[in-house]
Formats: sequence, structure tokens, C-alpha cells
Amino acid sequence: MNPTTGSAYMSEHQHQKVVITGAAGVLGTWISQAFAREGAELLLTDRREDQVERLADELRHGGATVHVVESDLSTDQGQIELLAAIRQAWGSPDVLVNNAGIYPHGSVLETSTSDVRGIFEINVVAPFALSRGVAELMIEAGIHGSIVNIGSGAGLSPATGGAAYAASKAALHMFTRAFALELASFGIRVNTVQPGFAPGSDVSHLEDDYIEAMIRTIPLARTSGPGDAPEAVLFLCSPRASFVTGSTISVDGGRTAGTLKPMPAQTLGGR
Repeated sequence: MNPTTGSAYMSEHQHQKVVITGAAGVLGTWISQAFAREGAELLLTDRREDQVERLADELRHGGATVHVVESDLSTDQGQIELLAAIRQAWGSPDVLVNNAGIYPHGSVLETSTSDVRGIFEINVVAPFALSRGVAELMIEAGIHGSIVNIGSGAGLSPATGGAAYAASKAALHMFTRAFALELASFGIRVNTVQPGFAPGSDVSHLEDDYIEAMIRTIPLARTSGPGDAPEAVLFLCSPRASFVTGSTISVDGGRTAGTLKPMPAQTLGGR
């Protein structure tokens, strides 16, 4: 039975064991809800314990099985403790979604080397450590699992005020490809989903004028929602993607295809 609909529909994610980091954030919540709706068993982690517990309670109310682990992925100890909790819960998961990330804003002249280390610890080192540790669990259990890293268009084209973030996402994109190469012989697939602009974070409030300006840069003229990037994550963790590894799926309304600029009126309809 589907835990949220009560129907006899059998999902390809039914009983999948799925780890989602940064689950209390906007995208983490959407991904968690998508997997729960498909009947997966979840282990959600975030350093905001109260928020991730509220999410877990919501999903449990819908019939999902949810484990919660409070973790600070900015430290080696936090990463080690999370891997131990995953092993204790299941032995090995089927899926790891490296969603946790931070985006401090500041010019290169305002950004300290300490700031850069902090960004890379969460955005790069933690996904590396967790992917390596989970891959070891999958190999030990003989599971042909899936790892999905949540990337960003900033990793391809940086914006002012986000140099360290852009560099961290570029590194994560490269780790996806390297892990995919090295884990392919074990049947473990590693891919990246690059989501689009999704306002709504309680950590970084965005003004309406800024959101409207951002929408004008998106070819499909809207922000990202719960039916967008999470569906790409579901696909990559399904048998339908059994021949997909080392790839990046951009779910950003066409924004990484190029920059929209207004066309002069006289050129419209011309050659």
C-alpha cells in the first residue's frame, strides 16, 4: 500500500532505504516527502533537530517509516556518527542523497580562508566522507545502490558574492564523476541533480523584488517547486536509471542553458 494514499499502487521505491542529509531545508523537505509518498523508509538528518523532527512526524502521520539523526556534518565526528547510525538502522541503505549545503554570501574581499574551509567542509568534505562510507556499506551488503549529489548551476557559472560556494559545487560535480567511475564495478551509481531557483528558505530570506528579478532570468519563467528536482532524484534512484551514472540532470527551467536578455522590439518576428 502507498503510505500516503492507501492505494494498492506498488512503487519502484517501495521499501527502499533512503538517507537524506539537510532534510529540514526546503529542497530536503520536498525530497523527503517525495520518497515517503513512494513508500520508502527514510533516515533524515539535519543539525536543526526541531525542524527535522517536525518533518518526520508529518511523514510518519502519513504512514512512512522515518528515522531521525541530528548531525553536524561540518565535523569529522558528525560524519562518523551519522555513518554509524545508518549502519545501526539498516546495515546499508539503498540510496544516499547528499543534499546538505550552505551558501554564505560575500565578495571575495570579504570572504576569509576560514569561511572557505567552513563551506567546503559541509558542501564537499561531508558528501565525500558520506559517499565513501555509504559505498563501503553497500559493497559489504552487496547492494547496487544509488548516490545522488545535489549540485548547483553556480558550479558551472559563478555569480558575484558566491565564489566559495561556486567552487564547492564545482568540486562536488567532479566528485560525482570520479565516484561514478570508481564505483561502477560494484553496481553503485552516482549522479548529480542540479535544482533550479527555489525561494522559501528560513535561513536566507529573499525579498519579493529579488525573487521576481530571478524569475525574469529563467526561460520557463517560474521558480522551482516540489514536483521538479525531487522527481529527478526519484528517477535516478529507480531501475529506470540503471544505465545512468556520472551524469548531471539540470532541473532549473533552462537557466543553465544561457542568460535571458530582452530582445529589441524591431527584431521580434524577424530572421
